Parts: sequence; C-alpha cells; structure tokens
Amino acid sequence: MTNVLAPSGPLADPVARAREHRAWYFYDWANSAFVTTTATVLFGPYLTAVAETAACGEAGTTDDPCHGDLSVLGVPIAAGSVAAYTVTFATILSALLLPIVGAIADRTSKKRHLMAGFAWTGSAAAAAMFFVAGANWQLGAGLLVVAAICLGSSMVVYDAILVQIAHEDDRDRVSSRGWAFGYLGGGLLLALNLALVTLEPFGLSRSDTVRISLLSAGLWWAAWTIIPFRGIRDRPPTGVVRVGGSTARQAAGQLRETLRHARGYPQTLLFLIAYMLYNDGVQTVISASSIYGNRELGLGEDVLIVAILIVQFVAFGGALALGRLADRYGAKNIVMSSLVLWTVVVGAAFFLPVEQVVPFLILAVAIGFVLGGSQALSRSLFSLLVPKGKEAEYFSLYQAAERGTSWFGTLAFGLAFQLTDSYRWSVLVLVTFFIAGLIVLSKVDLQAGIVAAGNQVPRSVARYR
Repeated sequence: MTNVLAPSGPLADPVARAREHRAWYFYDWANSAFVTTTATVLFGPYLTAVAETAACGEAGTTDDPCHGDLSVLGVPIAAGSVAAYTVTFATILSALLLPIVGAIADRTSKKRHLMAGFAWTGSAAAAAMFFVAGANWQLGAGLLVVAAICLGSSMVVYDAILVQIAHEDDRDRVSSRGWAFGYLGGGLLLALNLALVTLEPFGLSRSDTVRISLLSAGLWWAAWTIIPFRGIRDRPPTGVVRVGGSTARQAAGQLRETLRHARGYPQTLLFLIAYMLYNDGVQTVISASSIYGNRELGLGEDVLIVAILIVQFVAFGGALALGRLADRYGAKNIVMSSLVLWTVVVGAAFFLPVEQVVPFLILAVAIGFVLGGSQALSRSLFSLLVPKGKEAEYFSLYQAAERGTSWFGTLAFGLAFQLTDSYRWSVLVLVTFFIAGLIVLSKVDLQAGIVAAGNQVPRSVARYR
C-alpha cells in the first residue's frame, strides 16, 4: 500500500472508489463476529458460570443455582451479576474515552492505522478469552473490558472514514452494505460456533467448545481487519484546530472546541437525541428477547438459537432493501417508517402465545428486517450532519451517546417487570422509546442541518424536503 496521501474526499475514479468501499465493508464483517458470538451470545453466560465456580465451587456449574458472593475491592458482588456489572463498567468507561479517541483520529492522516490498531488489540483480548477457565473470572472480566473499549474506539474511526470515502449521495447505500456485510459475517461464524457448542464433537466438553468459539471470534476479527487496513487510503486531516503541545493536548483542545460549538448545530444535536431514544429501544429488544422468549413464553434454548440466526441473516437482506428504499424515498422517511414498524413489532410481542414457536420466529423475521436498515441509515444520516473535519469527534459522540445511555431501556425493562411480575409489560414499555424517537426525529430539519454542517444535500433529501 502506498504512503502517498489520497485527496481529502472520495476518490475521483469510480472503479477505485468502489474498490475502497468494498474494503471498508469488511470491517463490519470482521468485528461483527465478536459482537454476535462473544458479546451477545456466549461470553455472558460463560463468565457467569466461571464466577459462580469461584464463589461456590462446582455448585456454580450445576443445575443448583449459586447464590455466593465475590469480593471486588472489598465490596461483595453477587456471582450472577459479574457479567452485567462488567458490561456496565465497560460501557461507562467507553463513553468517557471515545470522545478523546475521536479528537485524536481527526488530527491524524493515518485513520486506517488507528482503526486497525484498536481492532487488533481488541481481537487479541477477545482471542485470549480462550484461557478463561476454572474460577478465573477476573481475567475474563478484564479481557471483556479491553475488547469492548477497543471495539468502540475502532468503530469511531471506522464510521468517520465513511465520510472520507463516500459522497453524500452514496452514503446510504455504502453504510447499508457495510451493515449487511456485518450481519452476514457475524451470522455465519455464529452458526458455526453454535453448531460446535450444541454438538460437542470429538469428545469436547461444553466449556471447551465455548472457549474454542471465543478464540475463533477473536481470530476472525483480527484476520478480516487486514482487508480494510490494506484497502483504505490515507487522507490528510482537514479543519483541525491548531493547538500547541503534545498530541493528547492537541486532541483535548480540539475536543473542547467541538463541544463549545456543537450548540451551533441544533439539527445535529436534535438527531442525536432522537437516535439515543430509539436506539435504546433497539438495543434493549436485542438483549432482552431471549429472556422474554425463555421466561415468559416458555421456549427452549434451541428455539432461541434459531431465532438469533434468523435475525442475523434476515437483517442482511433488510439492510440492503431499506438502503435501496432510502435512495428512492429518502433515508429520514425510511428510518421513520422503520420506527413505526418497530412499534408494531414490539406491540405484537405483547400478545404472543405461550409455547408457540411459529409466532415467535415470525416476529424474529420482522425484527431482523427492520434492525439492519434502521441502524445503517441512522449512521449515514448522522454523517450528513457532521461538520467537515470533525467526523471522528462527532462520531465519538454518536458512539458515546449510544453506549452511555443504552442502559435506560434495560432499566425500564427491569422496573416494569419488578412492578408487574410480567415480562409482557416489560416489552410493551419499550414501545415508548420508539414513539419518542419517532417524534423527535420528525422535528429534525435534515436539509437545514446538512447545509449548516457545510455538506452537500443529497438528491434523495432535496427531493423529499
């Protein structure tokens, strides 16, 4: 790969531009394996089992639940809460660190190096989860924190690169294809790993198959990152604030400048509020669907596994389909339509019959269809509202907002269950997040926000003002 810097914007040659887009897609393909196999499905229950072994001995791995405590800095922690507390700590720490990562990224011409550095550090931590065994829960918790922070940091840089490689008219399509690749790659490795864990071949134990699956997710993340690292070109930074001193001091100075002037972009901030609201609902549906299916509907683990895979593969097609619709009808209109569909889907979940597999799987298909498109188009919409030269900083706020507020939905879900003793009402409460996000998003003047940020108004936006 040449060290000569490319122009600051998308490449002029359409063939070279398309080639760079394809390289960019593969980072979604790479990191989604960790998100699905490790973060979403396998590591939480496995870390809980390891923590319960530490607290209760072998009792933590039997059908008899463990109620023992562990000590963290002298504070007693329930073994069953270790995974949740670890994720919460990683989430809060990410929300604090990501804006600094964004400020640094906007000052460098080597964004692909920064993205890949975070990716390979995170993937090393993910692969090292293979060594979490017995009662060594501290190693598992530490590795999960490192991997989660590195994932968020790499995504800040990755999202910012979208602005550099794609014209405004192309971003809905490029972002949608990236998300689609991610769901396909993550779903493919998850299917292989779930088959391994379920079948337990070659005399392997359940613990062995889980650890091998965790290792495979880390190796997948690391290996596929090579493609975007080699295929994306370096570009000079633009519009940075000149601050003396070290790189860290320069980054902090630019960050202060961005936050000071963020109030000058009210449509950008309004979109960010809308995204925080409806994304909270999306993330809670993803994380709580297995609890709802198992505890409220009485469905077995095999059904939940099938549902997870359905969501992954349908989301691949959904992201591509909604991306095409966005080009025709405007991304904002499609996102708003998807939020209406989210409201209908979550409302329908309230009425699902107990121990009936087919209705639950039909709902999984509907969730998969709206999931990929709503996330992909949200990313491309936000990219249009970001001032030039501050892409990574603003996407760090985007990522930090997502991670820093993503506990509101789970809190509402938990409180509703505590008050009603029913997960049906917990699910129904989530409708409020989609409705609130839809209302706020409807107030966003997208064209005014794009112009204020100094970006070109895409044809699809101008057509449906």
